[in-house]
Amino acid sequence: MGTPECITHEHEVLIIGAGGAGLRAAIEAASTGANVGVVCKSLLGKAHTVMAEGGIAASMGNVDDRDNWRVHFSDTMRGGQYLNNWRMAQLHAQQAADRVREIESWGALFDRTREGKILQRNFGGHKYPRLAHVGDRTGLEMIRTLQDHGIHQGIKFYMEYTVLELLMDGGKIAGAVGYDREKGRFHVWKAPAIVMATGGIGRAYKITSNSWEYTGDGHALAYRSGAELKDMEFVQFHPTGMVWPPSVRGILVTEGVRGEGGVLRNSEGRRFMFDDIPDLYKDQTATDPEEGWRYVTGDKEAQRPPELLTRDHVARCIVREIKEGRGSPHGGVYLDIAWIKEKMPKAEAHIQKKLPSMYHQFKQLAGVDITKDAMEVGPTTHYAMGGINVDGETQMSTVPGLFACGECAAGLHGANRLGGNSLSDLVVFGKLAGEHAVEWARANPSSTVDEGQVQDACRGALEPLERTTGESPYEIQSTLQEMMQEKVGIVRTESEMAEAVEAISSLKAKASNSSVPGNIEYNPGWHTAVDLPNLMVVSEAVARCGMDRKESRGAHFREDYPAKEESHAHHNTIVTLGSDGEMRVERRVIPDMPEELTSIIKEMG
Repeated sequence: MGTPECITHEHEVLIIGAGGAGLRAAIEAASTGANVGVVCKSLLGKAHTVMAEGGIAASMGNVDDRDNWRVHFSDTMRGGQYLNNWRMAQLHAQQAADRVREIESWGALFDRTREGKILQRNFGGHKYPRLAHVGDRTGLEMIRTLQDHGIHQGIKFYMEYTVLELLMDGGKIAGAVGYDREKGRFHVWKAPAIVMATGGIGRAYKITSNSWEYTGDGHALAYRSGAELKDMEFVQFHPTGMVWPPSVRGILVTEGVRGEGGVLRNSEGRRFMFDDIPDLYKDQTATDPEEGWRYVTGDKEAQRPPELLTRDHVARCIVREIKEGRGSPHGGVYLDIAWIKEKMPKAEAHIQKKLPSMYHQFKQLAGVDITKDAMEVGPTTHYAMGGINVDGETQMSTVPGLFACGECAAGLHGANRLGGNSLSDLVVFGKLAGEHAVEWARANPSSTVDEGQVQDACRGALEPLERTTGESPYEIQSTLQEMMQEKVGIVRTESEMAEAVEAISSLKAKASNSSVPGNIEYNPGWHTAVDLPNLMVVSEAVARCGMDRKESRGAHFREDYPAKEESHAHHNTIVTLGSDGEMRVERRVIPDMPEELTSIIKEMG
């Protein structure tokens, strides 16, 4: 095997990923005059951020002036079952409103109230209307705005590149090595600071709202470089993805549909969400559950429908209906917003105005007019609460010089993310990661790239092309996705997760010997082979962490341990790569919150 030739680039800060978090980090770093490079797996504008349709959560108080950062902080901690990094939850709640106003000043066009303020809508788990939105295209508007603003900052973009390995110099970051997906040419980026912003792990599952890029690259790159992963057992299954036709199964149906009045019904036409309301959310004085149900907030005016309970709860209720034979013809349930015609004049125009993307999505892909008929929906793998363990103040991982923000970073969301917190997460912590990455790079400007590590990474990537025997990477990935969906999905058991770990071990061996016909140019089979090791890392981490947490909490539901356990209430699950090459899982106690924050939690109930 020859020695591959590499093209070398130099930056102060390298950002891997060009979604909302990566773009905000790049803008912040470039604003200091730093030399910034952004590597992305696909084209600009293709990030999964565009799938966050319902809105961006920020306590602006434009619709209900009782909202403030303290309420937002409390809601986020409660939704995360108090496993959150409380410092991140505090900073997020305090800074989200400023970040929304900032992107508005950069050109984002939000829906408005009659008084001209940014309009905010209800969303699951939030006490007050908190989601600033642009119809049901909020993520798309945010990406458009960040790209338009960032493109003028002198940032160098590398589109359609895959990063293979992070390069190290004495235990700290020195750069990265990768290749361009079109021609297969290898590249080295020298940089003393790297910000990981690669998104989630959805492509480890068969049914997902995530696009093809989301193969856990950032998680695996950080893990192999020595960084810690945290709380990987917590994978959010969004309650509502499309279920028909099969070609679009899993595509997201925004929570905004429920926020605008959509209700969930089973095949009997009954609103089944009233069957299972946690005591925490019941109004114990109500005599008619459908009229008297409301959040317990100490405030009888803060009514919410049960369809806006937390996503993990709604997803499990939908699965129950399907398993007990009350599902729709194609294996989902019905989401009905057309019913509001009974209550609202000109309801059809209202739906098309508020939910234009959903209207066109169902009209074009499923032949359903949502202003007249119900949608068929079901749970879809959507978001990873777990990820790279970072410092709450700086966003630096446990590897010096490696930062992370957005979905690939852990901490803010704890055991379950509230809808809308993802978009504010991106801009709050993208800004902080970019800021502190520049500080690190300027304090540690010199690093040496190990040419041996570069050549090992390149030669390893080429091996599937040079084998004449071996399994297809497509078959290996499909087998993994089927297995993860079945054994490490919404409802989990010890025995099934143990079977998953054993199966992953076998699949890892097959992946290391996969074979791809053709050459390095325009070869999607090769790209899939390169992705497989990353998928194996994140899949194993989810299964092993799920086995270790012997309770049900947030998005992690154990059928064999259906209750919360006090012994698990105060620790995070930490994953590291052992010196023997095996994955290590340990429990780490969460530091105590300062009194000023615990008093907020008590005050908010």
